[in-house]
Amino acid sequence: MDILVVLCTLIWGCNYAVVKIGLREIPPLGFNALRLSIASILFLAVLAFARPGRSDDVGRPVGGRFFRSARTIPPRDWLAILALGAIGHFIYQLGFIGGLALTTVANSSLIIGCSPVVVTALAVAVGQERVSKKYWLGAVLSLVGIYLVVGAGAGVSRDSLVGDLVTLGAVCCWAVYVIWSRALMQRHSPLAVTGYTMAAGTLMYLPFGYPSLATLDWGRVSAGAWTALAASAVFALFVAYYIWHTSIQRVGNIRTAMYSNLTPILALTTAVLFLGDHVGPREAAGAVAILIGVAVARLTSTEPASLPAEE
Repeated sequence: MDILVVLCTLIWGCNYAVVKIGLREIPPLGFNALRLSIASILFLAVLAFARPGRSDDVGRPVGGRFFRSARTIPPRDWLAILALGAIGHFIYQLGFIGGLALTTVANSSLIIGCSPVVVTALAVAVGQERVSKKYWLGAVLSLVGIYLVVGAGAGVSRDSLVGDLVTLGAVCCWAVYVIWSRALMQRHSPLAVTGYTMAAGTLMYLPFGYPSLATLDWGRVSAGAWTALAASAVFALFVAYYIWHTSIQRVGNIRTAMYSNLTPILALTTAVLFLGDHVGPREAAGAVAILIGVAVARLTSTEPASLPAEE
């Protein structure tokens, strides 16, 4: 599972460069609406056409015919799915894009980089998992590394404060989504939870993305931009989200979340290889600190607390 989660962070690291290519020709809100729609359709298609009766490693049904799969979800869980779709896909995506527009890239990257710590703190607070002091040492070391890699020029100012708070709110939404979705995956497969929550969030997001798409000159969008859109939707949302949620179900939130600290390193690497960015001693030192921090946190055991039994 660890190798797959590293693959997931590799995909997200490359996604920064991919999205940057797409945003040169497609407006941000419209780009997000399109990629969310593509990923949602892929999830729902898999849920619709997966062989009936197939189960995951703990016996939860993975797919089955769409309506048969949907009927197995009780009304209270549908309410949870709608809420998770709103929090983890709709509000989070709006907060991420809106926050980035109101603050600096350095501030946004640094705040987003704090998400593993926020997830850990919330998981401990609700009694879902327990961690040791060594884990916190690794987490702090990773944060220092993230600051060195992406935090140059970061700082609090009156001009960026609103954007910083919006981005922080998005991180908190993501943490709530991660913690709550794990509890829901005690009763349903990662595929169902991810697919249905993303579809619900996408429907809420589309009205915000439509205006920019309505005025877009589609004929001027190049093949490169379409390729970037498709790659971001298929790999960064469909493939990576399924891996991420499966890891949350199997090994827990904290161990999974810590790997996201590798994303800045991978994003920096792809920027150097494909966008011509430069890496200095500061960034190199930050990358080493992140790797050591993740290693310390990974080698430190976390204990999942008991979750409510399936009813």
